[in-house]
Amino acid sequence: MNSEKNKVSPREEIQLQIGIIGDAQVGKTSLMVKYVQDIYNKEYTQTLGVNFLKKRIRLRSTDITLSLMDLGGQREFINMLPLAAMDSYCIILLFDLTRPETLKSVKEWYRQAFGLNKNAIPILVGTKYDLFIEMDQDYQEEISRTCLKYAQIMDSPVIFSSSAYSINIQKLFKIIISKIFNLTLTLAEISDIGDPLLIYKEFGNTHLNGL
Repeated sequence: MNSEKNKVSPREEIQLQIGIIGDAQVGKTSLMVKYVQDIYNKEYTQTLGVNFLKKRIRLRSTDITLSLMDLGGQREFINMLPLAAMDSYCIILLFDLTRPETLKSVKEWYRQAFGLNKNAIPILVGTKYDLFIEMDQDYQEEISRTCLKYAQIMDSPVIFSSSAYSINIQKLFKIIISKIFNLTLTLAEISDIGDPLLIYKEFGNTHLNGL
């Protein structure tokens, strides 16, 4: 028996940190737990400091460990922002689609986080889409158009999600992986106002040159 021929090639292993930031109670922990554990609980307590979970995925011959860092949204935890931002390949900027002030706050979160890490890929994510679609159509249009403006300024994909109903959660992380590794993704984009926006092809391509 040829021992060389029967050797198993070691799989490559990579660890990637992803930061999740935004105002308090926008759904950061819900999104993280839904993706990692496929659990949703609307009674999560507010994150104090930094919370994190890990998820292992496989990409071709590579094992990837995603370390998701969820920073508490209260201003007293802003001094811990470097933990969530500095070593992250991607920074998810979360806001609550039903609370426009949390979208406005994204500008300051972006300024501070990307002041620490200019190479990270930004992803703008609106949460609680299931509640958003029950709101006035004019409000939906205003929020959606504002998001698209932010996306252009930040060069960021924009995604509307719902952890409660598993809307665009898995797709969000597929997009993140595709951006980090410069992979072509065949997910159909969703761009009609009122639908759960999923716009990623033209944004988020200039921050990293792949691994």
